[in-house]
Amino acid sequence: MRREDETIETLNQIRSIVDKSPRLISLSGWSGVWAGVVALAGAYVAHGWLHRPGYEHIGTEIYASISHFDSFTANFIFLGIAVFALALGGVIYFTGRQAHKLGVKVWNDASRQMLVQLFYPVFAGSVFCFMFIYYGCGMFVAPTSLVFYGLALISAGRHSDSDIKYLGMLEVTLGCTALFFPGGGLLFWALGFGVLHILYGIMMRGKYEQ
Repeated sequence: MRREDETIETLNQIRSIVDKSPRLISLSGWSGVWAGVVALAGAYVAHGWLHRPGYEHIGTEIYASISHFDSFTANFIFLGIAVFALALGGVIYFTGRQAHKLGVKVWNDASRQMLVQLFYPVFAGSVFCFMFIYYGCGMFVAPTSLVFYGLALISAGRHSDSDIKYLGMLEVTLGCTALFFPGGGLLFWALGFGVLHILYGIMMRGKYEQ
């Protein structure tokens, strides 16, 4: 009887360790909502820039005159960097706050491996996007960013909650679909980085944090 009690106690301890494992702790639902709201705000600003007087439009894609190309492109690049930085800051804050409540560490082997898995697809996607801009193929920037970001989430899913890989699959699907609608890049970008993130955050809040 005593041996059975020790076995049960050991199993409970193992279960407790697994429950607190960083690999199984999901990103905070608020981090997803925050990232989505920031992305939608960035898309709103970009939409306003795309409809300034003096430019020709094809859908939501714009072809600027040569005299405005450099400054116009630079503005969008800086906007993208600002949106990414704000979104990342919110993800770190909300996820860190959740980890503190659960009594676990955010920075550990699992989180380091997750960052590595995220880095390479995002880095490769950034290079592709930059070269598309450089060669004047801006219509491929939104689909490329969505596809590579989705691949990064799928790759990093093994070190986080399993649901993040499904978000990645949706991002890849949306990015591939955007290839067939070259005039709707900004719309698909807003759907992928904005709406999907918000829905993901709400789902995570309801599933794990309520």
